[in-house]
Amino acid sequence: MPSEKILSEKQAYVAALREKLMNSVAGVVVEYKGISVADDTKLRAELRAAGVEYAVVKNTMLRLAIKDTQYEGMMDSLKGSTALAISKEDPIAAARILNKFAEGSKKGFALKAGYMEGQVMDVDAVSAIAKLPDREGMLSMFAGALTSTLSGLAVAMQAYVDKQEEPAA
Repeated sequence: MPSEKILSEKQAYVAALREKLMNSVAGVVVEYKGISVADDTKLRAELRAAGVEYAVVKNTMLRLAIKDTQYEGMMDSLKGSTALAISKEDPIAAARILNKFAEGSKKGFALKAGYMEGQVMDVDAVSAIAKLPDREGMLSMFAGALTSTLSGLAVAMQAYVDKQEEPAA
């Protein structure tokens, strides 16, 4: 049986982890085996730049943190070496960065599961989300669609005006 001090430290860690999960918009659980120190450093820097918190977690601690929450569906994926990436702002950033890294990895780095806006996602869903454009890309696509619609409307209105101004034959 662990000492009271160790037990209270673990309980505090689990509570802090649960709070991070609850206050985030998205997260991804990965199997990180087979990654070199240089690659891990590069990956962590890219995640940090995107505002994503990334840490290796013990499966037992993560199980306790997600127990009795909407993220309990990830329990089955908590086997082997586990790392967790949590995003507080951009719901796609962690999935995009980790999916790109997993696709380029040949040594065992792989996506396990994820969540977004309180919904647990399997590996296929996380991969699909990762392929979506980022916020700026989405806004750009929306602006382009809006611009093309408005320009089409302007052309149609001008054609109507031109037709009205034609002299009767």
